[in-house]
Amino acid sequence: MRTWCAIAAAALAAAGAAWAADVAIDGRPFGRGGVSAPPSYDAATFELKWDNGTRRWSLAWYTGAGAWVGNDFDATTLKTRYVKVLKFKMYTESGWPNQSWDGFRIGIFDFAGRVPGSRLWPAVGEGRFFKPGLASGEGWVECAVDWNCPALKFVAAQQQYYNWPNCDPFSVDTNPTFLKHSWEYYRGTWAPLSTVGNPYRNLMIRVRVEKPRTFPGVAPSSIGRVKALYY
Repeated sequence: MRTWCAIAAAALAAAGAAWAADVAIDGRPFGRGGVSAPPSYDAATFELKWDNGTRRWSLAWYTGAGAWVGNDFDATTLKTRYVKVLKFKMYTESGWPNQSWDGFRIGIFDFAGRVPGSRLWPAVGEGRFFKPGLASGEGWVECAVDWNCPALKFVAAQQQYYNWPNCDPFSVDTNPTFLKHSWEYYRGTWAPLSTVGNPYRNLMIRVRVEKPRTFPGVAPSSIGRVKALYY
């Protein structure tokens, strides 16, 4: 039997999670049946990420309208005036909290200050709606963006479109050390991601970008891991 745990509001309030009363967690530990590896790409693109590739928890809002989660990325060391975002990627699943894909919104936000700012893409509406077309299961979902981002520091984010349980969850990885690049937007305020008091707080959200063509590429040790752009 598939099991899950919806964390009680009282217990989560004691843990100090501001949005704890509005979140449910898939309580099955670690990825079932192995980890779905991202597809390979040509040498003209690379992937910005913070997660280690292995899912620890899946999470979903009870009332998802208006709430976002996202990772900040910094491409300033690429020495270019803009970065072309090709794809938004998120690790999710269709089997929890229901048994189908429901769809979600995606967006890119400015990160010029110390917290995420206004939404840059899409310029109108409340976000780009995307419904996975994959077979049922667990793994990486890719959403086409193909947009030149004018800000080299930005946040790639996901918004749950429908209320729980008719929704597709977001995920955090198995790294218990918070890398301080995952964010939540809840009740009108951006804050560092808080996953109900447990240590797993690094979102499995990535972006695929195009390398600048007029400047040398980053070192091989940096390709595919935006962390190298910070340290």
